[in-house]
Amino acid sequence: MITSFDKKINNILLRTKTITQEKSAELIEAANKENKSFADAVIDKQVLDENALLALLAVEVKIPPLITEKIATDEKILAIIPEDKANHYNILPLSKISNILTIAVADPFDVVKLDDIRLLTKCDLRMTLVLERHLKEAIKRAYNPDESHKIEEMVDDLTGEMGGPEIELSESEVADEKIDMSQITGEASDSPVIKLVNMLIFRALREGASDIHIEPYEKKVRVRFRMDGVLHEAFLPPKRLHNAIASRIKIMSALDISERRVPQDGKFQIKFEGRRIDFRVAVVPTVHGERVVMRILDSSSLNLKLDDLGFEEVAHKAFQKAINASYGMVLVSGPTGSGKTTTLYCAVKETFNPEENLITVEDPVEYQLPGILQVPVNPKQGMTFGAALRSILRQDPDIIMIGEMRDLETADIAIKAAITGHLVFSTLHTNDSVSTVSRLIDMGIDPFMVSSAVLLVANQRLLRKLCSNCKTPAEIPEKDLLAAGVTKDELGKATFFKQAGCPRCAGGYKGRAAIYEVLDIDDEVRRMVVKGASLLEIRDYAVNKLSMLTIRRAGLRKAMQGLTSLDEVLRNT
Repeated sequence: MITSFDKKINNILLRTKTITQEKSAELIEAANKENKSFADAVIDKQVLDENALLALLAVEVKIPPLITEKIATDEKILAIIPEDKANHYNILPLSKISNILTIAVADPFDVVKLDDIRLLTKCDLRMTLVLERHLKEAIKRAYNPDESHKIEEMVDDLTGEMGGPEIELSESEVADEKIDMSQITGEASDSPVIKLVNMLIFRALREGASDIHIEPYEKKVRVRFRMDGVLHEAFLPPKRLHNAIASRIKIMSALDISERRVPQDGKFQIKFEGRRIDFRVAVVPTVHGERVVMRILDSSSLNLKLDDLGFEEVAHKAFQKAINASYGMVLVSGPTGSGKTTTLYCAVKETFNPEENLITVEDPVEYQLPGILQVPVNPKQGMTFGAALRSILRQDPDIIMIGEMRDLETADIAIKAAITGHLVFSTLHTNDSVSTVSRLIDMGIDPFMVSSAVLLVANQRLLRKLCSNCKTPAEIPEKDLLAAGVTKDELGKATFFKQAGCPRCAGGYKGRAAIYEVLDIDDEVRRMVVKGASLLEIRDYAVNKLSMLTIRRAGLRKAMQGLTSLDEVLRNT
C-alpha cells in the first residue's frame, strides 16, 4: 500500500520530470500489486538505479546521502537507542558530538517519529538519508554484527545441557521418489541454522518429547516440546531466525520452501544413536509466519506387550479373547493422541504368526512392523481407505488393521469383512466405548450389522505417571473424593498422591500410562443395539452385569494405586 512518503517521492519524480503521469500510475499499480514500496518499484522497474534515486532525493530534501556499506557503528552509540526502537522508528544512530546525535533515516518527512526520537534521546538530531531497503539491513547488521557467532553460542548452550548430538539425516521417500538428503545439505552442512535445528531435534529426543512445536508470534518465536502429553517451553530463538529455521525443516522434509501461503505436510527420517526415527512434519501459515509441528515416531517405543498397556484384569481377559477370535471387529476409541495406534500395534504383534496373512491400511504408516504388509493411504492418487480395503480383500487376508474408520464407505467395507470371516482391528474418535457403537449407526451402518460384527470396544486415555522419586501423599477432602467418583467404602482404604517436582521429572510427572473402558459385546448388548436401546441403558447394563469399569473408575484405580494423581484423572476423564 502506498504511504505518504511514497507519495512524496512520486511527486518529486514528477516535478523533476523523471517520470510521466502514465509511468507514475504504472509504478503505483506495481507497488500495490507486489506489496512493495514505491521507491522499490522505481528501482526494480529500472526507472532509476539506487544511487541515482538516493542522490535525487537528497538534493530535494537537502539532507546528505549515505551509503550504508560504509557505516561504522559503535556499541556506545547504539546503546542510546535500543534495537526494538530503532526497528520501530526505522532509524540508525551513527555518532554523537555534544548534544547532537547523527542518525540515518529513510523518511525525513515523518516529524512525529523524529520528535519521539528527540524526546527519547534528549538530543538534537542531524540526519543523513538512506534508502529504506538499505536502512533495514543496516540496522540488522549494526545491532547483530555476528549473527553466526550468536547462533553458535545458542548451539553451545544447548550442547552443554545435553551433550553432543549424534544425528544423521537418512534418505527420505517422498512422492514415491527417493531423495538423498545429503545432496540437499552438503554445501551448507556447517550452517549455524542447520546446527541449531539439529540440536533442537537432538534435545527433543534426549528429553523423550513426542512433538516439537515451533510457533511464531509478533515479536518472538517459541519452541515447545510435548512431553507426556503436555507442552513445555524449551527454547526462545530470535524472531529473525524463524524463516531460516522453518526453511531448514522444509528442506529436510522435501517441501516447497518458496511456498508460504498454504499448509504443507512432509516427513523425514534420521539416524539417532543407532536407531531410525521418523518425523511427520506439518507446516501451517499464520499471521506472524509459518507454524511448524514435528511429530516424533520412535519405533523403539513399540517394544510394549499387551500385558504392559495397563488393562485391568477383567478388561484384559476380554480384550485378549476378542483379538484371538477367528473373525469379527475389535475397535479402539478415544481422542487424538490417546495411544490408540499403539494399542492396535500391540494387538497386531500379539496375534501375528507366519501362518496367517495380516495386512494393515494406515494414513500414514507410523511404524514399520517386520513381516507385516502395510499399505499407506494416498488420497491424492486415489488410494483412499475404501479403495485400499477393496483391494486387500482380494489379497486373502486373515487379519486386517485399519488405521481409522473416517467415513461410511470405509466402515461399511470393514463391517462386511468382519462378518465374512476376517478379524478386523480399527479406531474411531469417540468419548467412550458405548458411544462408539452409536457412532457406527450414525455413520449409516445398519444396527443389525453393527451388533453382528463388533466383538469389543476399548476406549482409552493416557495419564501422566507420578514421579516415583518425589511424589508425596495428598490430603484431599472427602467431599471432593466422593464428587470425583470414589465410593464410601474406598474412602478410608486408599491413599492418594500428588506431584512435587525434582530434577528427574517434569513438574512431578514422568512417563504415561493408559487407562481403558472396555465394552465386551455379549448377546444381551447385541439385542439392545438392534432394538435401539439408549446409550444410558447399554452403559448401565455393561457396568452392572458385565463389570465394565468406566474410564473415570479406571483412572481412579490408577490414582489409588499411587500411579497418578487425582488432578490428572479429573483432567483426562
